[in-house]
This record gives sequence, C-alpha cells and structure tokens, in this order.
Amino acid sequence: MKRFWECRPDYRDYISFNHDYWNNLDAQTAFIVRSLNDYAQSTEDGSIKEMIENKLPVITSFAFVLQKELRSLMDLTTKAMLLDEDDPELDEVQEDHDEKEFVVQQMLHIAQTLDYTDEVGRRQVYNITREAIAKAQLPEECTKLAIEVLRIVCGVRGESDFCALIVEAIAEVRDTLLDGDDEAMGNGDEEESFHSAQSDVDGDAPLIKPRGANGKVLTEEEELERQTREVLVHSKCLHIAQCTLENVHCDLESNSHLKDILNTLIIPAVQAHQANLRERGVICLGLAALLSRDLAESNLDLFFHCFIKGHESLKEIVLQVLADVLITHPQLLTPTVEDPDATTEDAEPIVNPRLRPVTKILLKAFASDSHRLSLIACEAASKLLLLGILPPAPTAEILKAFVSTYFDPETAANPALRQALSYFLPVFCHSKLKNAHIMAQMTVPILSKLLLMREEDVEEDDADEMVGWPVITAHLAEWTDGRKVVGATELGLDGKTSTSAEAEEPHIQLAIAVLERALTSTCTKEERKPLLSLLGKLHISPSSNAMAGRAGGERDGSAEAEALNELHVLVTEAVEARLGTDAVQRNSLAKLHATLTKRLGEVEREVTTLEQGGEGEPSAVLDGLRDAGSAVGSGTRRAGSKEADEDGHVEASVDGTELGNGDDGDEDDDGAGRMDGEADPDPEDTTMFAGMQGEGTRMPLEDDDEEDDEEADAEQDQPHDDEDDDDDDLPEENTLTLRQRRAHLVTEDDIMESLLQSEL
Repeated sequence: MKRFWECRPDYRDYISFNHDYWNNLDAQTAFIVRSLNDYAQSTEDGSIKEMIENKLPVITSFAFVLQKELRSLMDLTTKAMLLDEDDPELDEVQEDHDEKEFVVQQMLHIAQTLDYTDEVGRRQVYNITREAIAKAQLPEECTKLAIEVLRIVCGVRGESDFCALIVEAIAEVRDTLLDGDDEAMGNGDEEESFHSAQSDVDGDAPLIKPRGANGKVLTEEEELERQTREVLVHSKCLHIAQCTLENVHCDLESNSHLKDILNTLIIPAVQAHQANLRERGVICLGLAALLSRDLAESNLDLFFHCFIKGHESLKEIVLQVLADVLITHPQLLTPTVEDPDATTEDAEPIVNPRLRPVTKILLKAFASDSHRLSLIACEAASKLLLLGILPPAPTAEILKAFVSTYFDPETAANPALRQALSYFLPVFCHSKLKNAHIMAQMTVPILSKLLLMREEDVEEDDADEMVGWPVITAHLAEWTDGRKVVGATELGLDGKTSTSAEAEEPHIQLAIAVLERALTSTCTKEERKPLLSLLGKLHISPSSNAMAGRAGGERDGSAEAEALNELHVLVTEAVEARLGTDAVQRNSLAKLHATLTKRLGEVEREVTTLEQGGEGEPSAVLDGLRDAGSAVGSGTRRAGSKEADEDGHVEASVDGTELGNGDDGDEDDDGAGRMDGEADPDPEDTTMFAGMQGEGTRMPLEDDDEEDDEEADAEQDQPHDDEDDDDDDLPEENTLTLRQRRAHLVTEDDIMESLLQSEL
C-alpha cells in the first residue's frame, strides 16, 4: 500500500474522508485510512503531511468515532459470550466481532500518530483509552494498542501518571471478571482478593483458593468455574502489566506503582501452578528485570530453575528472557574478584559462577529435539556472541556446537535453524579479527568431531548425506580468512586494495594447529586427509608487509617472526616425513614451504635494514626477526639437503631468486654464507634500494645507471664470446649490486632485462 500511494498521487488527491465515511466504517475503509496515514507519516514531503492533516478529522471528532467503535466491539463481545455454542447465530456474530475488532485496531494505529496539542481532544482520547483498558471484554491486541495510545497521550514526562492509571485499570479488571453477576464486589471481598495477590505465595500452595465471595465452601462444579474465572482475571491483568512494562523506561525502584504490580501480580503468577499464568509471569518478570539490575541479578537463579523444571513453552520464554537480560545488563557475567579487599597483584579475577549455567542452558536447548527450541537457543546465543558478551572459552564451545550442527545432515530437517546458522557463522567470523582467531582455534577440534560423526553415519549407512570434505574445508578456510574481516582491507588512492598486517594471523595460527595435529602419531590417515586439504586452502602471503604494520605500531614483529618460524619448522618436518598421502597434498606442502622460505628471506633482509638504518626500533623485534631469518637457512638446508646432493643445485635462495650451478656457484655460496651470519657486503650496496615503495613507484635514474644501460646495450651488440670476457672483468662489488637491483627493482622491466643479460 505504501508503494500504491506513492505511485498514484491522483488517488491521494481524489479520496476524501467525510462524515458519512467515518460513520460507516468497515474493514476495507478503515484499512484505507490507516494505510494512507502510515504513508504520509513515513514520507519526508511536507505537502503530503499537510494533505493527510486536512483529510483527517480533528481530535475531538476522531475521539467520538473511536468511542463509538469501541462500544460496538464491547456489545458484540458480550453478545457472543451469551450465545450457546450450537446457536446458529453464533457464527454470524463472531464474524461481525472479528471485523469490528479489526476496525478498532486500525483506529488505534491512527491514534498513535495524531497531534495531541489540542488539550480538549487529548483529554477525550485519554479518558476513552483509560476506560477501554479497564474493560475485561476488550481483546488483547486492542488492549495492547490502547495502552500504547495512552502512553503517548500521557506525554514524555507522564510515566508516573501512566503507571498509576494502569494500576487502577488492573483493579477494575479484577473486579469485573470476579463478579459473576456483573456487580461490584464487596469491600471485604475486594480487600481479600487484593491482599491474596499481594502476599508471597508459598511454592506448594495454590494461587486460586476454592472459596466463594461469601466465604462458603463451593461445590466441585462451582470451584471449577471459579478457578476458570480467576485464571482469566490474572491472565488479563498480566497482559496489561506486560504491555505496560514494554512502554516504560524508568527505574523500577523509583516507581512505586511498578513495584506494586511486581509484588501483587507478577511474583504470585510466577509461583502459580497454572502453566499459562506462570509463562506470563516469567515474561513480566523478565521485562521488569530490564528496568532493574538488582532485580535481574536476584532472579537469574529463578530463570535457571524455570528452564530446568519447566515445560517446553516455558523453556522458550526463559531463553528469550535470559538473552534480553544479559544484553541489557552484561555486567552480570563479568569476572569477580575473590577478595575485594586485596590490594596485591595476586588478586586475579575469577570466572563468574553464572557463566557456566548460562552456557549449559544454551547448549542444552540448542541440542534439543524440538526444532523451535533449538532455533530460539540459536538466536539467543547468536546475539550474545555477536555482541561479545560471553568470554572466549564459552564462545568457542558454543561455536563448535554451531559448526558441527551446521554440517550435520540431520539439520536439513530444521531449515529455519540451518538458515540462522548460515547467516550467523560468516557474520560472526568476519565482524572482528578476534572472532576469526576463535574460529581458527576451534577448527581442528571441529574437524575431529565431524570425522566421528561421519564414522557414525557410515555405520548407519548414511554417509552420503553429509557434504564432502572439500566443501567443509572451503567453508572453514573462508570463515578464518582475516582478509574478509570488516576493516582488514581498504582501497588506496592508487586504486589498489591493501590488507592490514594482522589479516593473515588467523590462517597462520590455523596452519600451525593443523600441522601439529597432522604430525602426531595419533592422527589417522582419514583425519590427516581433510587436515592437509584445509592446509592447501589457507592464504599465507609470500611477501611481508610487517614493516608497515610495525611502523604504525599495529603489531608485534617479534610475535609474527616467531609464528612464521614455528610454521616453517613444522612444514619442513612435514616435507621430510612425506606427510602428504597423494601428489596434491605433497605439492601443497612444497608450495607452502617455498612460500615460507621466501617470506623468511624477506624477514632477514628487514633485519639487515633495521640494523643499518632503523633508529629506535625495539630490540625484541630485531631479535625475533633475526631468529626467524637465521632459522630459514637451517630449515631450508635441512629440508632440501637430499635434493641438493642428488641434483647438484639448490632450488631457491633466501630472496626467492633462482640459483644455478656452474661459474656462479661461488656467488651463491656467498649469499648463503651471509644467511648464516657471515660478513655482509658493503652497507651502501645492501641498503641502496631499501627505501623503495610499491611496484608503481618510479625512481629517477642516476648518471651511473645511464652509463650501465649504455654499456649493457653495447655488450648486446658484441659477439657471444666477448660476453664471457666482459663478465670476467666485472668487479665483484658491481656483481653484488646488480643482483640486488635484480631482486628489488621489479618494476623497471626493461632495465632489469639489460642488467641481467650483462651479468650473465
């Protein structure tokens, strides 16, 4: 309808709401008015707002129409109650009642958007809604809307007045429904009824007492009728209290009217034996707990008890209440200090004792056979995890259950749950980098659990129902990819996308965990296969941007170097042990080994640059980088010693360039010697291109470079025999300089080719 009114301005201008229109409202005409009013209120066009103000009646006239429709609804409700179930007129009356109820709902929706600056009209709507709330015959949806209108009419500062009106309305509802002859109860009976709800009811005592208004003992039939009537009383009153608590924001302790509702109505309902009363009582208690942290803290154990002992619908309510309370008061789960008076450093915070029951309730409900209970538990836990309310340990435990259930073939029977997990898992992992770290920590245990589930399915001949390992490992690799985290990548001025230095940490952490598990003796061949398959899908960049990260103070270079060093050692061990079961896995390990070798070679060059030109760099960072750079030499030689002996050459140098055998072997040995800590070449040659930036940076050539280019062009024109003579006459210092230029000036393609030819 919003789109309709937006696209048909001719209808907006043509339609009019005269007196005859309002005097003959039905479901269709009432909906037309409400939809046009909603469209006008949602638009920012002032002319449309002015148009709807001119078409709608003034507040006083609107209040008269609202009162008329409410009276018609009450009459139809009373008439339907007096008819027998087999009366042929009942169906027609019920149909008229439903239509009139819909009309009243549309009128109340319109009343929520009106301007109540007219005091006369505001007072009329105030009295009409206040009287309507006190009517026991008013349907619950109309009651909810009437309470919302009354809250708006009372104004922003009228919460106390609003709560006082609600207390009076609740008392009138009790009197109306408990009076079987439609007469007011006597003073003594009213006082007895009020104080029976005001006192704390014993857990074993029934809320409903089997006595009549005059105190005589009732027969079994009369007792049943009274119980039914009193259940209706408390159910109606609890609904009014629920709608009231949803529309107030004041402190519970400072509002005496809300405290009276809590003590006289809500607490006895929670202790009642009737299921519907207890459910509504728990809902109201949860809403009241949102207004008071002390009340929430004192009733958490009660919510735990209701979940353990309650029926399924009560468990669903408790889960929703717990999620709302913990989101509103996250301090309830903060760690506590063992000795508040302790001032020493030994007084460390301990885990909050409420944390474990909350985690157990969420996991137990999530694993329930009830589809709806599992879905509600998933939604509640998702809110807590996305907001970071739970600590890392419970978060990891819940996350493991979520991922296992997501890949469980039995979840196909609950599509709503699978849809919720499909949304939550990527959003959680890519919202914060620490969430990706938590997923990386739990990936190996998740794979082990999925392997056990697959083995159980094999025994039950259901193995074909679970998705294959390639799909599972692809999901896990994507969820732990730090590049997909919000804020990890940004678009530079040159149009290129840059990634933060911390983005690859989850994959490095996951690769270490995968190899540690795969290299253990207890890891079976069936488990090793998905582990190595996952390892091949992880992204570890062959080039390092750690310098930029450390320059900005964003990461610890020593920690990065240690992680890379540890991963390189594990990969080297895996290559030596021929851990891969097929060619694909062996190639994946070899590729990762080459990537780390090149990466750690860059780390060694960073150490050299920092030692020569880095001022004020922390010694811990230098030590970590130096250790990683020295480890690559031993790790590379240990992994490739057999290949070097058999083939007569080394596959890659520290900087990742190809090294051949023959006359250049001495130069290669010099490069390897520098890797082991021997004397470095001239510092000027080593750091000549250390300040260069990315590929797109073009450095102006010096005069020496131009002379080298001319010499290189002249050498290309000479015969092949002259090249060897010129190469022999080339000084060793220039040879090292040219090799460094070849390693660094990757953007100057033409010059690099000429220098390479002159060197060869």
